[in-house]
Amino acid sequence: MNTAVAASIPASVDADAPEDEVLRRIPAAAQASYGFGAVATGVKNAAFSAYLLLFYNQVIGIPAAIVSVAIALTLLVDAVADPVIGRWSDSTRSRWGRRHPFIIGSAIPTAFFFMLTWFPPAGLTDVQTGIWIFALASLTRISISMFEIPSSAMNPEMTSDYAQRTRLFSLRYWFGYVGSYGFLAFSLAVFFVATLEFPRGQLNPAGYERFAIAGGALIFVAILVCGFGTKSQIAHMRQAPVGQPKSSALGHLREMGSAFGNRGFLAIFGFGVFKFTAIGLYSASTLYFYTYVFDLGAGQIALLTFDSLVAATIAAPLAPKFSKWWGKRTTSMVMAVAGITLGISPLALTYLGLFLPVGHPLLVPVLFAIGACYGAMIAVSLINTSSMLADVVEDHAARSGKHAAGVFFAAASFMQQCSTGLGIFAAGLVVSSAGIPEKADPAAVTYAMEQSLLAHYIPASLGLWTIGTLFLLFYPITEARHRENVARIKAVEAAEKARVVRDAGTT
Repeated sequence: MNTAVAASIPASVDADAPEDEVLRRIPAAAQASYGFGAVATGVKNAAFSAYLLLFYNQVIGIPAAIVSVAIALTLLVDAVADPVIGRWSDSTRSRWGRRHPFIIGSAIPTAFFFMLTWFPPAGLTDVQTGIWIFALASLTRISISMFEIPSSAMNPEMTSDYAQRTRLFSLRYWFGYVGSYGFLAFSLAVFFVATLEFPRGQLNPAGYERFAIAGGALIFVAILVCGFGTKSQIAHMRQAPVGQPKSSALGHLREMGSAFGNRGFLAIFGFGVFKFTAIGLYSASTLYFYTYVFDLGAGQIALLTFDSLVAATIAAPLAPKFSKWWGKRTTSMVMAVAGITLGISPLALTYLGLFLPVGHPLLVPVLFAIGACYGAMIAVSLINTSSMLADVVEDHAARSGKHAAGVFFAAASFMQQCSTGLGIFAAGLVVSSAGIPEKADPAAVTYAMEQSLLAHYIPASLGLWTIGTLFLLFYPITEARHRENVARIKAVEAAEKARVVRDAGTT
């Protein structure tokens, strides 16, 4: 290890650090419970990203600009709430550890605010509805952050093994995809059934009531399964140091600033800003493409939604393998660029008039195959990037002696939610620029509108992914460096424990 790095490690570290966990086997039930918790985040993210704009714009009739601005303003709430939650989680000390009180306590408010979001009061003006969207979306975001940040921060505390972290995140991403796309496919097949009045079931207002209640119930169950199912791991995870002084608001800012002083984190953060903006743009725009460009019904869209589950099933076992072969950074970069190039090809070919026409019997199968391959590549990239963030925690600890996983994952959560919100905002601008009106009849959407939608979306998406990927060139942590960091931290912790024992024997 670099001597300058070693010299920066303080003599005093957390005396409650867990025992060597590299060889410790995490029970399968605990791994499954940890992964299943991502269903809650998946349901919320998919519902807000894919359906919130469509619901309020095309079902309720609120201008897309108002909806997208209301969602974008929730970024201000995230900017305040996420760092506080992360630092609060890091400094909490209880018999349930420092993560589980937040995880279990978030179940009821997250489910409640999620459901309420889809029941706007009658008689509101467009602006008042925009305020309602902002308020309920903000409350839901804060509540889900109380779960997502502490549960994500558990990963580097459950294991310090370089490869096992990627496997845990693979499991978490697979369940997240089940929550996102499994729930959406189920909703399209069961809740958004086509009627004579609404031949496109995704535009049927009645389906959203059952959609909201079912989503809230699934969020509630997933969070509790994660919390209680991983209770056995509390004894193996770090506690906050005894007698740790409470941080002031300025202290919170310093903690966040220390995260941005880490080159590896800055690389991941930069990639994430562009990546999640692109994902938010894609999620909010996809239903418009399926509904107005490809003229698909709810049943066909439900089938296409399953391609993401296939993608996640392919990606979960492959992500650790590619990580071993190529390294995490190279895997994340190659898969991101290759994936988006393949994924955007049907839209680009449609714009050029070279893709399968509407109604062609192979249209849905081809879209499904491309979506599964593209989705698997993107999922492999996301899994490895998350594992890279877990490695940053040790890299930071090797320099500061502080295991601030909550701070890093809070900053990452803030980045993800803000960037996704920006993507939804961008989608609102794309829809408005294309001239698609509120409550549009699919038959009334002209060819010029469809072309405009594609012309605005394609370069924006491709540009965001390409620029974001370049940030990863600055990520410096290899497997060898990670192992050095872990070994150094364990040596310092062992010395501190020996000192504590020695001091206790002299009193």
